[in-house]
Amino acid sequence: MRTRLSDHVKDRLGTFGLIVPSIAQCAVGAALAWVIARDLLGHPAPFFAPISVLICVGIGLGQRLRRVVELVVGVSLGVGVGDLLVSWIGSGAWQIALVVALAMTIAGLLDSGALFVAQAGSSAVLVVTLVPGAGVGGLDRMLDALTGGLIGIAAVALLPASPFAIAAKHLSGVLDALSTVLERAAEAIEKRDVDLAAEALEEARGTQAAVEEFEQALETSKEITMISPLHWHRRARLARYETAAVPVDLALRNARVLSRRTLSSLGEASPPPAALAEAMREVSEAALLLQLELGAGREPTLAQQALLAVAARERPEQLGFSAHVIIAQLRSVVVDLLQATGMEHEEATAALTPLDKPNEA
Repeated sequence: MRTRLSDHVKDRLGTFGLIVPSIAQCAVGAALAWVIARDLLGHPAPFFAPISVLICVGIGLGQRLRRVVELVVGVSLGVGVGDLLVSWIGSGAWQIALVVALAMTIAGLLDSGALFVAQAGSSAVLVVTLVPGAGVGGLDRMLDALTGGLIGIAAVALLPASPFAIAAKHLSGVLDALSTVLERAAEAIEKRDVDLAAEALEEARGTQAAVEEFEQALETSKEITMISPLHWHRRARLARYETAAVPVDLALRNARVLSRRTLSSLGEASPPPAALAEAMREVSEAALLLQLELGAGREPTLAQQALLAVAARERPEQLGFSAHVIIAQLRSVVVDLLQATGMEHEEATAALTPLDKPNEA
């Protein structure tokens, strides 16, 4: 119990460490946007400026540039529709309903982005409820939104999170999951344990969330290296993670099939041999090597060598149907991981022992 709690606390602290730069960006950017909009632009209550910073930067991952565009255009649309209708019909409950419906309908027809549509609606509400007594025009609100968006981008550029730490943490989660699935499947084969095989399958089925988080983290990392001058000269390091993204996803998909077939194989008359479990463990260890080398910023040569050694191994003899399927999936995982190290698909496939090659006695 204490171990699980300790692991959870460490994981939360690690995650918090990744969002600390975003919190700093939000805090500093919001204050700066307020000062600029109020003191330089002369807007008495520029609430859209700091709000725009928070929406632009956020503490989530990815697509800040798209957020800025959606934010500014959404605010402009909402303010424009709101100002136009309020001048004709006044403000009140039914006016709010009408203005919000119209603004969100127009936004939805122009762009299905959730932020864009929501921002148009919320901006229209603010116009209907605040414009009559605020004395602030729609142009001022649009300038506040633009100011906040630009400040947000500047905060990301000048106070950036480490794109490599973000990518490394999330890829580590994916490769850890892959390694765990293979390790549990190998143990299930060695012990002829159906429960362990079922655990491996359950673990494999829950890995897609880690893949999606890594993909989103990679987009954020790429965005930071594009925006921040502090990381322009280090884009090549991030390219290794881009190379690994799709192959690692494919490796996990193949591992799911492998774990499902492992469970089925334990009920057959000819269960998989222990040699197959050994090969699974070697691939599991290679996945961890890949994780370590990429995290250290090195070319994953050790992981590649370990995978090539597995690829060159002879197939066990006298296999049942499920064992043949497991081998086919494991071979696919090896090819996927070799591609994740930077090897081309044709070269990785050629490294495999041919299926029609006779086994040595």
